[in-house]
Amino acid sequence: MKGIIGAIGGDIIGSTREWNAIKTKDFKLFEKKSTFTDDTILTLAVAKWLCEDKDSQNALVRNLQKFGNEYPNGGYGGRFYHWLDEESPQPYGSWANGSAMRVSPCAWVADSLEEAQDLAYKSAFVTHNHPEGIKGALATCDAIYLARIGAKKEEIKDHIEVRYEYDLDLSVDDIRPFYTFDVSCAGSVPESIICFLDAKDYEDTIRNAVSLGGDADTMAAIAGSIAGAYWEIPKSIAYKAIHRLDYNLLKTFIEFEEKFMPSV
Repeated sequence: MKGIIGAIGGDIIGSTREWNAIKTKDFKLFEKKSTFTDDTILTLAVAKWLCEDKDSQNALVRNLQKFGNEYPNGGYGGRFYHWLDEESPQPYGSWANGSAMRVSPCAWVADSLEEAQDLAYKSAFVTHNHPEGIKGALATCDAIYLARIGAKKEEIKDHIEVRYEYDLDLSVDDIRPFYTFDVSCAGSVPESIICFLDAKDYEDTIRNAVSLGGDADTMAAIAGSIAGAYWEIPKSIAYKAIHRLDYNLLKTFIEFEEKFMPSV
């Protein structure tokens, strides 16, 4: 299985470690309290937008607000909470990793890298219009799209380094001892991409991301979104993640899968 479940699985697995950091890859993937957070909620809001009308910014804003307000305890950033209540919400210059955590559906809908970039830009700009917020979404979406069409890891790495000037030369083991919680795109997206580049499969990617001891659910969602395009996700992981979605989120997930990914 491939697709946006890569991001959702990473979010749910990382959910118990966001405020309970660990520095090891040896942990239980799913715990009793493992649950979806804002990463999954807003990924599916973007998915719903794409199902409805990918050319409409109003549809994007409407769905982000709708999903966000239906799940007020999702764990959003403070400025996004205020955005959810605005009658005419405007971008607020965020450079945080929320733009990257929700972008994965754009890469699965696009028919070209250019279209993926355009959709990623649109998905981010309504809130995260800071250059770093845009950059994080674009870099993540590019990596997913390239993985989806069969690019090799080295090709993905080279593309991201050249186009977005992220340094991807460190390993997870290099980063782990000194890494701390960081919600910025600049301080979490490159590390999340490295978690994919330095992994042997989907599960290893998620273990890498959680083991850094940072913003575990979001970094695992970002890394998992790329890994979920590059490798098959084990059914045991995918099904456990899907079964933790409630009815409304599951309905959107199925709608997106049926519309855009019937043969994946």
